[in-house]
Amino acid sequence: MIEIRFVLTSGEVVTVASEEGISVMEAAVRNSVPGIAAECGGCLSCGTCHAHLSAEFAGRVPPPGEMESAMLDNVIDPRPGSRLTCQVIVTPALNGAEFRIPEGGY
Repeated sequence: MIEIRFVLTSGEVVTVASEEGISVMEAAVRNSVPGIAAECGGCLSCGTCHAHLSAEFAGRVPPPGEMESAMLDNVIDPRPGSRLTCQVIVTPALNGAEFRIPEGGY
């Protein structure tokens, strides 16, 4: 299993063990991570799975595609490392990755 850390707005860290090949959003939803609402279910139409991927791991995943980039233009608190977790696939390269839930939600 691959461990992914979610840092909640409170500072609490929730670590989940995920199988390879699913999205980071799916791993969060399966483990009831607060702050990852995933209202569209991963259809790339809402931005409610937005999180900030730590710089250490940002280069280990493909960059956002055109549609994801367009959605990120509409999220609260966009930053370098902002990703829609529905578009990031869990691979061994993400073992230990940290995703911060943005202040103010999505």
